[in-house]
Amino acid sequence: MSPPLPRKALMPDYDVSAPLDTDYYGVFADVPEADRAFWSRARTFAVETLDELSEAWDKAEYPLHLARRLGELDLLTDGVEGPGLTPMSPLAAGLVNMEISRGDGSMGTVVAVQGGLALRSIAMFGSDEQKATWLVPLARAEKLGAFALTEPDHGSDSVGLETTAHRDGDEWVINGEKKWIGNGSVGDLTVVWARDNDDNVRGFLVDQSLPGYHGETMLGKGSLRAVHQARITLTDVRIPLDAVLPGTHTFKDTAAILFATRLGVAWSALGHATAVFEAALNYAQQRVQFGKPIAGFQIVQERLTLMLSELTSMQLHCMRLAELDAAGTLRPIQASLAKFHNTRAARSLASLARDMLGGNGILLENHVIRHLADIESIHTYEGTESIQSLLIGRDLTGVSAFH
Repeated sequence: MSPPLPRKALMPDYDVSAPLDTDYYGVFADVPEADRAFWSRARTFAVETLDELSEAWDKAEYPLHLARRLGELDLLTDGVEGPGLTPMSPLAAGLVNMEISRGDGSMGTVVAVQGGLALRSIAMFGSDEQKATWLVPLARAEKLGAFALTEPDHGSDSVGLETTAHRDGDEWVINGEKKWIGNGSVGDLTVVWARDNDDNVRGFLVDQSLPGYHGETMLGKGSLRAVHQARITLTDVRIPLDAVLPGTHTFKDTAAILFATRLGVAWSALGHATAVFEAALNYAQQRVQFGKPIAGFQIVQERLTLMLSELTSMQLHCMRLAELDAAGTLRPIQASLAKFHNTRAARSLASLARDMLGGNGILLENHVIRHLADIESIHTYEGTESIQSLLIGRDLTGVSAFH
């Protein structure tokens, strides 16, 4: 008798990962060729790395070579403009966010951190010298960047940050703690947000190799397991005076960066939702019960229809806001609504898809459970559902509920 095949050599019972390009309303039918080229490269990356990333997720390992591959493919700029950066329209940036997240949420987070936050901070508020030094290396992932705003005691209340940067002669001395910082323990540069001597909120470029900088990778995550977040301690970290981002002065500057990334999170949610919907549809056509594919049962067709209606709504949110962004008329609060709607919808679709796959829905080889877990993170970061609700509510009523 032949010995049993090793587990990796066995074919999965079902192949539910094939992209189906679901677009019921033809929302993306007229995507310009230049934008479609970015989308195509992102699709190729997502497909080719799917199995490797699923294994890395299972082991809670961060495949840094894949993060660098994103840079080589010029997929990390998130539409940020600056010297040496390839122009990328808001639509192209969204499609890249969507497609990378359709493959894996951890790599979607790399795009959000590296391009959406670190690169954008320097492009928006850096000096000419800082831009010349950092923009291209970050865009190409020759250097990995982090964005350190959140603190152990200040998440949604990030305006209350306690990290300080005091001037001492020709240096800044930084002290404080940060938490949930992507690339904060494995990168090269961290944009640290702190209060200066005059209590102004400013961004500082901190080399992670400096004495007093300690980034500890956070363990035990049940979501986004293939990318590392860190808890950072800064103890008398000394940096030169010109390491401050000169365009930063108040928390409004920090908020401008966060506002710009929220639309990216809405696109990321769409990518996750697309993955779980298409997994459910593929599975329904392959899974046979009671003598026929379950796609032939009324309750399955009703669920698929419900999921499609939500997915189509998510697509419309993203496409319309990409148009407004390109026209320069996008309001930050509109991006908040897109994030609020799309992450909620993605959670619902992932739950339905997991249920439709039955026991097979909890197997990593079918990917749905990984997306379900990762959606929990994007539902939280860049402003929780509660915070988005308060921002939108204030805009609607003219009354702030924050205090």
